[in-house]
Amino acid sequence: MKTPENPFDAHAGRIRIVLVGTQHPGNIGAAARALKTMGLSRLVLVAPENYPSDEAFRRAAGADDLLADAAVVATLAEAVADCRFVLGCTARSRRVALEELMPRQAAERAVDRAGEGEVALVFGRERTGLSNEELQLCHASVHIPANPDYSSLNLAAAVQVLAYELRLALLALTPVPAAARAGREAPASHAQLEGFFAQLGDTLDDVDFHKGRAPDSAMRKLRRLFLRADLNEQEVRLLRGVLSDAQRMARLARGEG
Repeated sequence: MKTPENPFDAHAGRIRIVLVGTQHPGNIGAAARALKTMGLSRLVLVAPENYPSDEAFRRAAGADDLLADAAVVATLAEAVADCRFVLGCTARSRRVALEELMPRQAAERAVDRAGEGEVALVFGRERTGLSNEELQLCHASVHIPANPDYSSLNLAAAVQVLAYELRLALLALTPVPAAARAGREAPASHAQLEGFFAQLGDTLDDVDFHKGRAPDSAMRKLRRLFLRADLNEQEVRLLRGVLSDAQRMARLARGEG
């Protein structure tokens, strides 16, 4: 008889922690240590300022394997391209209107989505956090409700808080029968959604939707709308087919055949 899949390991294996533009290598090592203590192992570094570094390995305190296996990439888009769900950790509200989750709620949602595909929790730079452009790539944000009179939370400490909540959510999992998982359409990946958003932007230009107005505001709202819709791969293909027809009709209207 086939041994049932361990739900903790299966879900944890699809969760990655992404550190963007980390300035101090010691924080990378301390974050790796925080992950390992909670049974997580996947670390992705986006354009770290000083890495690899001996200081990172010293601060890892035995989590050297996580640092050795960490992926280093140039952009956040590259780090989350295959992800089905992306959460951005932020200390303050911004112009980007995202659903804001508490750590426990965020962890439960992340673990639930890890049953369907790859998930990322994204942490920004020590001084400035994530940019608005980077938050645009996230489905929702996570806010740690620290003391408002002293809310300066170290990067590794923030990673530890979320890693602990992820562990609690992972420990609460129960095995899902294979029959219950069969036939589910896979959620659209980040790369698939970005391809759709790029085509949507081109289509709006083709039909002169903006009529001379700056397109940024409308595209931000449309991104939020479609991210809330939680599109699967089939739905993205359908929508892109609709856009392709709209683009074709716009070319005909312009006499481009």
